[in-house]
Amino acid sequence: MARKEKAALTDLEARLGYKFRDAELAARALTHLSAPATGRQGRLDSYQRLEFLGDRVLGLAVAAMLYEAFPQASEGELSMRLAALVRRETCAEVAKEWEVGPHVVLGVGEAQAGGRKKAAILSDIAESLIGAVFVEAGFDAARQLIARSWRARMYAVEEPERDAKTAMQEWAQARALNAPTYIEIDRSGPPHAPQFTIQVSLEGFAPAQGSASSKRAAEQAAAQAFMARQAGMENS
Repeated sequence: MARKEKAALTDLEARLGYKFRDAELAARALTHLSAPATGRQGRLDSYQRLEFLGDRVLGLAVAAMLYEAFPQASEGELSMRLAALVRRETCAEVAKEWEVGPHVVLGVGEAQAGGRKKAAILSDIAESLIGAVFVEAGFDAARQLIARSWRARMYAVEEPERDAKTAMQEWAQARALNAPTYIEIDRSGPPHAPQFTIQVSLEGFAPAQGSASSKRAAEQAAAQAFMARQAGMENS
């Protein structure tokens, strides 16, 4: 790696609080699929595999942080907090704080299209860097990196609304109705970032739907949609 590039990586490492031993690994974590450097290897030389791994490491680390930080929180509340902390927008915010933009290697077209400022690319880079740290130094090092940038966000997230599924079940019980039923009606997106659509049904009422990146979160969204609709009808 050239001296100028090495200095730039050193600057990024200072913001990450982690120093890479393998500069090539760090470079791959910063290389978009559009970059000429990917050459014949294509996806194997881009950050995509590291992003795939980093996404899972981030989810596990944040889930563990939430479990420890909110001992009284229900599974539904933890799921909603997790979804807010690992979503694309949050990861992109972290990448901006790390100032990764100038370090991202892009193809000419993507660079001219403002790729270094795109939330999707910034989010992927945040996760790929986490994946690279995990590959090189293991989960504990990756967890520390995540904690430095996500812990304050974890406490800043407002308390989620009451577990919508529980609220809907209690609402149904109060009216002597059978428990709501949930069915998956659609699944889209790539395997590493699926999107589920769940429909909730309650006897005597029109069904409601909700979508999210996990079945449980989608069920919560569907229940919330049902309760919001009923509240609107009752208040009208």
